[in-house]
Amino acid sequence: MAELERPERLQIMLTTDELAALENWRFEKRMPSRSAAVRELLRRGLSSDGFLTAEQGVKSQEFGVLPDGDGKTSDRPSE
Repeated sequence: MAELERPERLQIMLTTDELAALENWRFEKRMPSRSAAVRELLRRGLSSDGFLTAEQGVKSQEFGVLPDGDGKTSDRPSE
């Protein structure tokens, strides 16, 4: 079996309203999955708190939270 790009799993519990808000945001932003939407919201939250700095020119297929070894943020959508 191929090795997973993201081998760690995080399970969270949401209320019906929280899930609806996530789904509405996801579809509005045309995110490909719930996981991608949660990663993007996490990245934005960390960034707004000064933990991460935004980069220019990142491609839409790149959705992630933390930078790779080369300094680029993997899997993070451009805004």
